[in-house]
Amino acid sequence: MFFEKASLMKIRILSSLLLSFSFSLSLYSGTCNAQTEPPAATAAAASVTATTAPAVAADAPVTPVAAPPAMAKPGMIAADKINAGDTAWMLTSTALVLLMTIPGLALFYTGMVRKKNALGTMAHSLATTCIVTVLWVVLGYSLVFTAGSPYLGGLDRFMLHGVSFLKEAGQLSVHQLAPTIPESVFLMFQMTFAIITPALITGAFAERMKFSALLLFITLWSLLVYVPVAHWVWEPAGWLAARGVLDFAGGTVVHINAGVSGLVAALIVGPRLGFGKEPMPPHNLLLTAIGASLLWVGWFGFNAGSAGAADGRAGLAMLVTQVATAMSALAWMLVEWLRRGKPSVLGIVSGAVAGLVAITPASGFVDLTGALAIGAVAGVACYWGATSLKSMGGYDDSLDVFGVHAIGGIVGALLTGVFALKSIGGADGSLATQAFGVIVTVIYSGAVTAVILWLVKVTIGLRVTKEQEREGLDLELHGEHIL
Repeated sequence: MFFEKASLMKIRILSSLLLSFSFSLSLYSGTCNAQTEPPAATAAAASVTATTAPAVAADAPVTPVAAPPAMAKPGMIAADKINAGDTAWMLTSTALVLLMTIPGLALFYTGMVRKKNALGTMAHSLATTCIVTVLWVVLGYSLVFTAGSPYLGGLDRFMLHGVSFLKEAGQLSVHQLAPTIPESVFLMFQMTFAIITPALITGAFAERMKFSALLLFITLWSLLVYVPVAHWVWEPAGWLAARGVLDFAGGTVVHINAGVSGLVAALIVGPRLGFGKEPMPPHNLLLTAIGASLLWVGWFGFNAGSAGAADGRAGLAMLVTQVATAMSALAWMLVEWLRRGKPSVLGIVSGAVAGLVAITPASGFVDLTGALAIGAVAGVACYWGATSLKSMGGYDDSLDVFGVHAIGGIVGALLTGVFALKSIGGADGSLATQAFGVIVTVIYSGAVTAVILWLVKVTIGLRVTKEQEREGLDLELHGEHIL
């Protein structure tokens, strides 16, 4: 109870600081985030009007050819209109992003817990992948990526109704945000984002939540938190997209969303037994380092894939992702070296993940200068969030979900407003607009997560018993253990 009260006081202070941004906000009519909005089309090529008088052919009037109208909603097109290169890249990106959760995040988290909870922690990522996959194809995709209202999509794609491939007719469906690839590929790519977001949250309450409670929480959170926020930011009809909030690949939708929810979960579930009194070192940092490496590689699909095509923007997004990640890892390592006298492997990989998080919303908008700056700030800020802030708050965020993902996501979202270049992303950055998006996400995500956890607590309960926690979740909940 003491920890919860102290932590809530810290959250109120932090919320007050964030809300100070709102005094500088003004109304904007902006573009949708770059993950889902393609660059502006170039002018149509002119054609020479045919004439029967050879003497004046050179002076024939030039008439612009009207570009085909842009699609306003998902629909059918001829199969030969699909771009094979774009499709191949997006299939690859989809596999890379799934790799981030299984095995990437699963190994990253599993290595950081105690041995008696290793399999239970891995089960979190595996179960989340299965649950969200089914939710996404039944309902989630439709509620996020159809127009509906500014706050929630419609049911046009319920049970993937209308997602078609008609070989005999030579037609297939595409989404208007990715018209050069099959809609099946687009929805699969977006599914992998929906999977990893709640999987990230599980690190905040690792080693103490009931598995049944986890399953119910993931189900409710995916539908009530992820789906609305993703619609607001990534569907052109979404109200934050219309305000000009920029999020190329998920800084707000994925990382702030998951990080804030993780903190709320850590506070409500409460600390592990012996937290602050007993040592709780990672049982296998080799697994964590391998998992982080897989996350780093998979993140190229996360960011470069969000271009929706195999083009120059995807290439630039890949480049700035690599640079910001390396810069952040170096910054974290340097700060830790200066403060503690030794650079740790856990610190290096944590700094890398911080850089990946922070560059995510900016990756389709910034150049090399922005990437270096974002990486440097993220490394220092997330080190502070995972050490000093966590110590001041007294909360048990087991695997630093808030310190890395929320802090890194906020840094990246705000600095997108500072470093975004219209010449790259087609949109000017605005610190005030980005701050507005951050505040809305923090408040909504935190409040709804708290309600969901309360519902789970009063129905089936959140925590394992003290005896189960002492014995370990692997044996007590799953009937197996690592020798």
